[in-house]
Parts: sequence; structure tokens; C-alpha cells
Amino acid sequence: MRHVIATLTILAAAGITLPRAAEPDTPVDTPTPEERVEVTATKYPDDPDKIPQSMTVVSGKDLRDRGAVDLRSALAMVAGVDVAPGGDGGPASAVPEMWGFREFDAYLLLVDGVPWGGAFNPQVSTLSLVDVDRIEILRGAAPVMYGATSFIGVIHVIHAHPGQGQKGVGAAVGSHGSVAVGASFDLPDWAGFQSRLTVDGENREYPDDRTSFLRGHLNWRNLRSLSGGGNVFFNLDGVYLDQEPASPVPRVGAQLAQNVPLDTNYNPSDSKLDPRRAAVSGGFSLPKSYGVWSGILSYAHTSDSAIRGFVTDTTVTPFPVTGSNSETKLDEIYLDAHVEFTKIKKTQVLVGVDYLYGRGQVQGGEINYTIAPDGSNPPDGAAIAPDTDANIEDTRNFGGLYGYAAWTPAARWRLEGGLRLNLTDESRDTAVTDFPAGTFESGSDSVSETRLGGSAGVTFTAWSRGVDDVRIYGDYRNAYKPAAMDFGLEAEEEILDPETSESFEVGVRSALMNRKLEMELSAFDMELHNLVVATQIGGQPVLENVGAMRFRGVELEVQSRLPHDLVVRAAGSYHDAKFLDYQQDFGGVLTQLEGNRQEMTPIWLAGAGVIYAPPKGFIAHIDGAFTGSRYLNKRNTALAPQFSNWGMGVGWRGDRWEVRVDGTNLNDRRDPVSESELGDASYYLLEARRVWVSFNWRF
Repeated sequence: MRHVIATLTILAAAGITLPRAAEPDTPVDTPTPEERVEVTATKYPDDPDKIPQSMTVVSGKDLRDRGAVDLRSALAMVAGVDVAPGGDGGPASAVPEMWGFREFDAYLLLVDGVPWGGAFNPQVSTLSLVDVDRIEILRGAAPVMYGATSFIGVIHVIHAHPGQGQKGVGAAVGSHGSVAVGASFDLPDWAGFQSRLTVDGENREYPDDRTSFLRGHLNWRNLRSLSGGGNVFFNLDGVYLDQEPASPVPRVGAQLAQNVPLDTNYNPSDSKLDPRRAAVSGGFSLPKSYGVWSGILSYAHTSDSAIRGFVTDTTVTPFPVTGSNSETKLDEIYLDAHVEFTKIKKTQVLVGVDYLYGRGQVQGGEINYTIAPDGSNPPDGAAIAPDTDANIEDTRNFGGLYGYAAWTPAARWRLEGGLRLNLTDESRDTAVTDFPAGTFESGSDSVSETRLGGSAGVTFTAWSRGVDDVRIYGDYRNAYKPAAMDFGLEAEEEILDPETSESFEVGVRSALMNRKLEMELSAFDMELHNLVVATQIGGQPVLENVGAMRFRGVELEVQSRLPHDLVVRAAGSYHDAKFLDYQQDFGGVLTQLEGNRQEMTPIWLAGAGVIYAPPKGFIAHIDGAFTGSRYLNKRNTALAPQFSNWGMGVGWRGDRWEVRVDGTNLNDRRDPVSESELGDASYYLLEARRVWVSFNWRF
């Protein structure tokens, strides 16, 4: 297996990909329909309206007009996507839900064509949305292009390329003493390279006790055009992040613990989640007589120091807490090389090979302590003698050979399909010393898998006139994903079985009134098997394979561009997420959950917003979101009520400057929005009301 992967590595070195962006948007112009482009589904620039999958492209202009600065606000108007801020990854992180499924590693996060988190888990906390050209959101698996890393969707953040983005600086002050600064500008050309630099930083404070994050980010992008139409590029990216994590609220029976005051923190006084990430990537796009060779090569190193704790029982005083003091190191390598054949009549063909390497090591110990119900006496975590000493090393090699073709036999029809051979190899070594028990245990495991995955789809243009059209599409996808690795301290040497999925989707998208009105309606049916879920064994969080689930739903997106610089957007979804054959142990009793709804998945999601953004003068936006009722637990005995929240912003835009005030969750809802995968029956709440006052100056 390792020889096969080594061969893939050599092949991948033959070429490197650059996602070729659309023409850049300006600070004041609405993008025309012809400028819409995607690269996520096809790895070459294509019209997203022709893709037989539900996809949304959010432009950088849209983000700026709405004052969106984080993933939740950025994707607020994307149908069927719900982003819970914070979570186990810390206050700078987020937990997205797509197609009704919320799991920390089930989706793929791409940044400028590179998997952000490599072969393990998406590193959302280190993501910056400063100087973004667009975000592409693909719902459902991408089994051909990305294989074992994409299961329920792809979120692809694409930053502006040198010479294409805005040039300016900005600063903001916000609630609870928060501040943010940022600058993006082109540097002088050097050695034939166009060069662009983005520097940004944010110190975000919260009403939660001892909860905040300080993030600094630098991104240097370089692009050189080659004679004959090709190009070569390289990027450097670095993130420094200090986080004081919040505490999730434990559940007792059918409701959240009533003796836990709002925003109480039960972490140690020196709690932290402090990732440091440095990454370099490079590649080229080279036209040939038969097509275009492209590829990418990247390397990233992340180190993370963590001290934290989770309350295990709120029925006794003081509360007992179990936590950890650990150090994690991750190394990631990603290579992709593919050739796009462009000379075949009525057909686009892409053939490629990729390789994803991940090596992770965590070392640390479990700590136990007690704390007052109001969190007023947090201990020094570093001073607590650990009860265990654990060391876990995990190495992953994911390779793939893939092919994709899109055939247009007639103007109204587009048929496409792809197949991928997944080659995965994983090894794990664990060692744990239990000091109170006086025991030492060690173990190792390794697994190699060779599996096929693929997709097929069709798009039919039922009607067209000028730039307007009505398209009907359908697709089938078969995906496979190795089991999650959460780098906890449980020292489980067993590598769990891979998760698999099959999905069907049908939809219709239309553009009417000279594309001033655009709509997309889709329906999906997806089954997941061998799911990896977080559970508790002996009071400790562990992962295990359990049963199957079925996800069905209908999603709708509408956008209308009205006269006088008005844009209206609305999105809604119905999600039916239920367990199939699914048994789990609850307090020593094996319980069949077939027919129960998945926890934390609301049946209904909806949102709507209006943007008024003329080239100069007064600007404004307002939006609202509805989240339906959802069960907090798998047994469906704890129901959280539905809620709505809203935000708005106003400002003034001059020739080169802009000042604005933006607020999110202005009605200050604090409902549970995501469940901890580390703390048993514990839930993170929606972030409190936040207001930003910002000023931006364009060069």
C-alpha cells in the first residue's frame, strides 16, 4: 500500500493546480451573470448553473455589503446550511450543518484549493475571511474530486489573487471591548511575480466568563504569468491564535441544567486552546496542445496547546470536572495533479491523481478537579497533577486516482460522471499510564483500504431565452470516509470502520427577468452507514461505529436584484434526519433508536435578508433567521424550542471610504446550537448580541 502511495506522490509532482478565479468584483458593482464561476465541483472554471448538484457561490462583495466577518454570517443565506459558532474548537471556531448532518469532520474545508486541516479535522478556528473573493458551498459529497475527505459537503474559501482584489485598510471596535484590524494590498512586482499581502488581527471578547480569542493572520500570495498563457504561484499563510474557551451547558434530564448561571465558565483559570499554523503552497497551470496541466502542492504544520475541563455532574456540589492538559502537533501534505482535456468535441474530460498525508501526535494527561456552581473558584490547570499520561500517534496516507467527464450531446443536455479509486492507509500507536490504578497499557493498529467511489449527474435546460433559463438536474453520489480521529486522550488504539454514504438529489434552478430573479429548489435522500459517533464509556468520551442514518430534505434559495441597488435573498429548508438500524448503550441498557430524529437537527430552517448597497451614500442591510425545534438527545426526550434571531447594519459609503455599524443576534437569543463531542450531554449556546463599528479606507 505504501509503495502505491509513493507512486502517486511521484505522479502528483508532475503538475500543480491553481483555482482560476472569475474577474474580480469591485467595491460598488454588482457582478454580472457571466462572471459567475465555480472550481470546487469540477477543478476547472465552470458555470455553477450547469452543475447537477446544489451549489451556492457567495461573492466577496456580498460579504462586504452585509458586514459578514465570520462563517455563520457569511453563510446565513445559503439554503440548508446552519453554522453554530464556537464549539469544542474554541470561540474562534464553528460547527457547520449541511443536509441536516452536523459532525466536526463530515465536511471538507478548502482554502484556495488546499484542504484546511488535511487528513484529520477542518481547522475552522484558523480561517480568515479578510480579502475573500468568493466562497463556494457544495452540498452533498464530492466523492470524485476529493474522495475520503468530503462526506456531506464542501466549503471552499477563495481569496483574491494578486492584482485583482481591493486595496485598503480597516479597523473595527465591538461589543465587550473587541477590536479588529486588517489590510490587503498589492506589493511591487518582483522577479516577474505579482504579489499581494493580507495582514489582519482580531481580539474578540465575550460576555461569557473568561472567554475570548486573539488571532493574528498573515497571507502572502504570489502569481507569475508564463509565456503561452500559463502561470505559476506560491502562497505563505500563518496564523497565531490564543483562545480562552467557553464552557458548554450540561443537560439534566429533558432540559439544560437550571443551576448553571448563564455564561458561567468551568474551565481552569489558565484554560487555553492555542493553535499555531504555518502553511506554504505552490503550483502551476500549464496549457498544452491537448488541454491544461494543473496541480498544487502544500505543506502545513500546526501545534496546539490545550487546557480545559467539562462538568460531569451538576447534581452534586461542588461540581466534578474532568479535563485535559495536552499538546498536539499535526503535519499535513497535499498534492494534486490533473489534466483537463479541452480539444474533445462537446466533452470536457479531467483525469488526475492526488495524495493527502497527515501525521498527528498528542501527548498529555487527564486532570480532575471540582468547582463551585457559579465557577468562582477555578483552579490552575497546569498545577493539577494528571491522573494519566497518554501518547497517541496517528499517520494517514490518502491517495486517489480519479477521472471525470462532462458531455454536452445537445444544447439542452449535459451529462457528467466520474469515478475514483481511493487508496487509504492508516496506522496508530497508543500508550497510556494510569497513575491511580498503577497500570500501563499500549497498543497499535493499522488499516489499509482500497475502495471505489463515484458520481453521475444530468442537467436539462427546459427553457431558455437570452440569459434567462430553467434547468432541471439530478445526481447520484457514492462516498467513503475513514473514521474520525479526534486526538483525545482516551488512547484508543483501534481504528474504526470507515463510514459510507449513498445519496440522490434532484433539483430545478431558474434565472428570470434578465437574471434579476434567481431560484433553486432541490430535494435529496442520503443514507449513511458505519457512522462514527461520540459516546461515553466509563465516564470518558470515546468514538465508536454505530448503525445507519437516513437524511431527506428539501431546500430552497431565492435571490432578486431590484432597482435602486436593492437585493433581496431568502432561503429555507426542510430536513428529515432519522436513525435507521441504530443501537446505543444508555446506562447499561442497549436501546434501539430506529425512527428517532437525529439530535440537534431542526426540521425547519429559514432566513431572509435585504441589502441596500449603492455605489455611494447611505447603505443598509437587515436579515433574520428561524431555527426550528430540535431534540437535544438521541432518545428524543429533551426538546429544545424553536427560535428566531435577527441582525442589521447601516453605514455611509464615500469615494474611497466606508463607515458602518453592524449587529448580529440583536434580540440576544442564547439557545443551544451545537452539542459538545468531548463533554457528555453538554451544549454550546448561540453567541450573545454583538455590535461592530468599522471604518474602511480603499487606496
